Amino acid sequence: MTFGRSERGKPPVEPVTFKILVAGGFGVGKTTLVGAVSEIRPLRTEEMLTEAGRPVDDVRGVEGKHTTTVAMDFGRITLREDLVLYLFGTPGQERFWFMWDELAEGALGAVVLADTRRLEDCFAAVDYFERRSIPFVMGVNCFEGADRYPAETVRQALDLDPDVPLVLCDARDRESVKEVLIGVVQHAMTSAARRRAAVAT
Repeated sequence: MTFGRSERGKPPVEPVTFKILVAGGFGVGKTTLVGAVSEIRPLRTEEMLTEAGRPVDDVRGVEGKHTTTVAMDFGRITLREDLVLYLFGTPGQERFWFMWDELAEGALGAVVLADTRRLEDCFAAVDYFERRSIPFVMGVNCFEGADRYPAETVRQALDLDPDVPLVLCDARDRESVKEVLIGVVQHAMTSAARRRAAVAT
């Protein structure tokens, strides 16, 4: 099925659309994740890293990184005929955090990407979504050459709430990313049902 079309003889389906943020620290793989799964050519706002930014852009652990997102990444994926996700990758550096509130407006949920070599870089994103009660899934991007840890060990290091899903993933792999995004939708739906139940009691 092609997005926006229907099979012959069937009425067109008006898909439900959801907005999902992809957040995390500098160089954690947000742009790669959006690009791996988007069915359209992703909109990217990357600029070259410069000497002027060297004092504020910490590239330890990601020395091969030469560009950085300065506004957002945007992509789209159709999970089912009636379910479309719009992906918004947030900029990772602190000087661009002022944009997060606008990007988060109306979001169903989020993916917070983490790199075990620089785990502390995702703390700000975790704190952001916790404070605003936006459901999120923790995705540990398994970089080549990085030490691998059991999911429970990473969970303890991040001090995550027990109900926050944590998954190991490869931001370059479409199927791996799709599983993470499905996890976000499921977690957001579960969180919403839990809130409704709490209000009803």
